[in-house]
Amino acid sequence: MVGIRIISGGGIAAVLKRLALILILSFVFGLSSIATKAWGQKGVIKIATQSPLSGEQAALGEHIKLGAQLAAEEAVKTFKALGFNLVFVPYDDQAKPEVGVANARNIAADPDILLIVGHFNSGVALPSSEIYKDTMLAMISPANTATEITDRGYPNVNRVCGRDDVQGPIGAGFAAQDLKVKSVYIVHDKTLYGQGVADAFRDEAAKFGLKILGYDGTEERANFGPMIIPMKAKNPDLVYFGGIYHQGGLFLKQMREKGVKAIYMGPDGMDSSEMVKIAGRQVIGSYYTTVAGPMDAYPESAAFAKRFKQRFGKETESFGIYGYDAALVGLKAIEHMIQSLGGKKPTRTQVSAAIRKLKNFKGITGTITFDEKGDTVKAKYFVLKFEKMHYPG
Repeated sequence: MVGIRIISGGGIAAVLKRLALILILSFVFGLSSIATKAWGQKGVIKIATQSPLSGEQAALGEHIKLGAQLAAEEAVKTFKALGFNLVFVPYDDQAKPEVGVANARNIAADPDILLIVGHFNSGVALPSSEIYKDTMLAMISPANTATEITDRGYPNVNRVCGRDDVQGPIGAGFAAQDLKVKSVYIVHDKTLYGQGVADAFRDEAAKFGLKILGYDGTEERANFGPMIIPMKAKNPDLVYFGGIYHQGGLFLKQMREKGVKAIYMGPDGMDSSEMVKIAGRQVIGSYYTTVAGPMDAYPESAAFAKRFKQRFGKETESFGIYGYDAALVGLKAIEHMIQSLGGKKPTRTQVSAAIRKLKNFKGITGTITFDEKGDTVKAKYFVLKFEKMHYPG
């Protein structure tokens, strides 16, 4: 026989009432837990970054992350005064689309994250931003130049940098008008970014009457000889490589070692001090276009560079500034929304709308206003040259 303990003070009726109360309280606390998970912690706001922090492209990815981190750390006191703890959460997308998407799902699932600064690679940003769109999480890119990023017209996707359909033509125009070349050979890395900017360069080069001697795509990482040998035979005036420095620097080095004398040019994927480390002396005389200028291109950069070095113990590179500005403009929009809501925590949709409403926001890179697609109205473009074994950015 199972023993039943009778609790004194009311008998069975009282026991049933207490059991009912326990069930009700359990249900209420369960709802409370679900609500907390759905709406996040009342006094916490997070911003996240996604960029390559490991692998071949970690050098640029780290600068994006550190720039955004500095902006977040400098905003902590402001958010504290508004009643919120500001938390910075970096993610390593490894320059791989599948990793970026997996990270994006985790980011989107954290209701306290109101802003994502990222990515470096357009091929990672494009699928990841589809995840952000589903929850209207505001994304501000410091580096994604592929036209597709903003041409979709998503109300939560923005960038503080320029576009490849401008960057590519600028490179072609410089090659034709300033370098006076007559023929070009174009190579790209088969990525959304690399092929996109190479296509834009090719189309504009043709308009200038330049002879296109070749157009090849490669995923090679070590031995470019089979591509360089036939390229050398065509004797181009200029070789354009649409891709990132870890490939582009090695391609340049092997190109020179095999006796190719052509001028070398690439897009902003070459905008890294790693080009010097990879190509060595062969980097001298090469050119690259970029959407992120050198420090002296921005009046406010000296003070930023000083703070950056004091905090992280290293010199900043150009995409560090853009990581900072991307975070800064997003944080300012969140701040404005908190104030307009009387101190309440804004939703992701409200933050996305607030970012688009900011006009002539003063960042390190200049004034920032986003158009209806999320492009910055006053994007900057530069052509830089490695005059010596020193990074010019």
